[in-house]
Parts: sequence; C-alpha cells; structure tokens
Amino acid sequence: MHRIAWEQCYLPLARRQDFILNLCNLGPVWHRNSATLIHDAQVYSAPASYSLPFRLWYRLQFFFIGKRHRLIFTVSEFSKRELIRYGIARADKIVVVHNGCDHVQHVQPDDTQLAVLGLKPRRYVLALANTQKHKNIGVLFKTFADASLNDVDLVLFGGATKAEFESLGQALPPNVRFTGRISDPELVGLMANAGALAFPSLTEGFGLPPLEAMALGCPVVAAPLGALPEVCGEAALYADAFDPQAWRASILTVLDDDAVRQTLIAAGRRQASGFTWTRAARGLFDAVNALSR
Repeated sequence: MHRIAWEQCYLPLARRQDFILNLCNLGPVWHRNSATLIHDAQVYSAPASYSLPFRLWYRLQFFFIGKRHRLIFTVSEFSKRELIRYGIARADKIVVVHNGCDHVQHVQPDDTQLAVLGLKPRRYVLALANTQKHKNIGVLFKTFADASLNDVDLVLFGGATKAEFESLGQALPPNVRFTGRISDPELVGLMANAGALAFPSLTEGFGLPPLEAMALGCPVVAAPLGALPEVCGEAALYADAFDPQAWRASILTVLDDDAVRQTLIAAGRRQASGFTWTRAARGLFDAVNALSR
C-alpha cells in the first residue's frame, strides 16, 4: 500500500509541473503529463493467469492511463494491437519500442548448475518454472514423458516448484529438474550449454528469454503465438502449442540434426543482434522528444 500511495499521490503532487515517464506498466493516473510503458494486455487476454484483485487493479489503472496519459509505449506490434483491441488506448498514441537482449552478453557465465543437477551439455532443454496458465508448461511435461526423450532432461529455471505444479494436477516425468531461483551468471551458463530453450507460451507481450538464448547461441523452439513470431522471426523452430508430439519432433531435430542446429544458432545470433538497449533507449527518447516539441 505504501508503494501505491507514493505512486498515485506523493509522486504526482511532488512533480505536478513535470513530465513523468513510467516504465513498469503503471503510473500516477491523475497526472496527465505522463508517458507510460504498458508491456501487454494479458490481464484481459489471459485472465486465468492472475488473481481477481490483480486483474481488477490493473484493468482500472489501464483504463485511466490509456485515456489520460499523453503517450503509451509498448514492446511489440502484437501488444499494440492488443491494447487497441481491448480499448486501452488509441492507435495514434501508442509507440512500439522493442526490448533489448544484449545485456546477457556482458554476463560472465557460471556453469555451477550443470554440476549441481548432473547435466550434460546439449542434452538438456531449458524452460521457465512458471505455473501461470498462459505459460503452458504442461505441454512440455507431456512431451518429456515420451520414451524418445528419456535421455534428455527438462530443466526448469525460476521460482515455481515441483510441488506447485503437482498441486495443479500436472504429472511430471522423472527427467524434469528444477533449479529454483538462480543468479544471472548461472542462467547464462545454463543457456550457453543447453540443447535448446523451449518456450510454449500461449501469449506473450514480447518474450525476452528466447532472444536471450539466441544471443548466447542456444537454439529456440517456440509456440507461434503472441509476439513470439514477431520477436523470434525465422530464427526459431515453431511447434503447435497444444501438441506434445510436435514439441518432441522439434526438440529432437534441434538436438540431433547438427545442420539444423547450426543454422538456428547462426540465425538466432543475427536475430538477437537487432534488439539492443541502445536502440530501445533511442526509441523512447525520440518519442518523448517529439512529444515535448
């Protein structure tokens, strides 16, 4: 509550004469001279992934922010279409500024997790440990239950635990590993040594992990949904989000077909190189500067 009071009351009063740039989805709703970055519209498109209080608070804020603030930034053309679709803001006040991914290239990799989990380089697939429904991790559990992947581990990084997935009725095969919360160097180490990153989301406003993986030379298998085709382009293999056999076939291709693997690695590095934080900052600056003029 203290954070909300500061954002909605103290900040706009203290800076009533100033322009306020808000970069984390929300901002002071009554301060008209503002620009706010809204990452996505998933409280509308994927409501089952969020609690009712969270959905109501964000929808209330989006209603006022989209109408009152002078400029709305978002991170993909897909998200822009969603913001328009759900009536959050008009097309003429939305500016798309893609995220960058080049930060991962400045992180020294830490390979500790390979030893901790007993992983063999290139014989494991990374994915998010996230129980939100739209992340669709359940399709990977079904995929890795197939006998053809018995010698390949599915490594889930992030905060969600085995018990949390099982409490949702998910059946986990024995070749699933959990890292828990890990450091950036440990994650970079896992990505750099992985056979692939699997990203089966049903919707994404951007999809940063696939680009981070590409920048580190890790092939990506993704669902062709949300902003993922826009962000990943032709540098990923795509699999039907609801078909475990399609995921099995794509993963085995990436792991075992060296020609395909090398093509994806090269294409991924090229794709990732177009998404830099310098370019993102320049896009923000140019849009705000044009607004002030």
